[in-house]
Amino acid sequence: MQCKINRNAAKYLKSLLEKEDAQGKMIRVLVTHLHGDHAHYDIRLDTPSENDEVVKTDKDIDIILEKDNEWLDGIWIQYFHVPQEELVITNPKKGHHH
Repeated sequence: MQCKINRNAAKYLKSLLEKEDAQGKMIRVLVTHLHGDHAHYDIRLDTPSENDEVVKTDKDIDIILEKDNEWLDGIWIQYFHVPQEELVITNPKKGHHH
């Protein structure tokens, strides 16, 4: 499985991991809703289970993804400051819906 993170998202995710309640946890990306041709994504702090794969990124952040979930393979996590601050997760393999 693959996962890309832009520089701003890496800073944002690292700040989440530095919080006290994040001790021993990692970032999980999950599908919250599936609507036929697109999915909605979210993140949470979690620990991996046997149904997960831990994906190493080029920004030194490991991401937990559910194994064999085609909607998670190839996700791109981006953080934008303009026009508003927001985290955007898309999967270019499935179109750019988020």
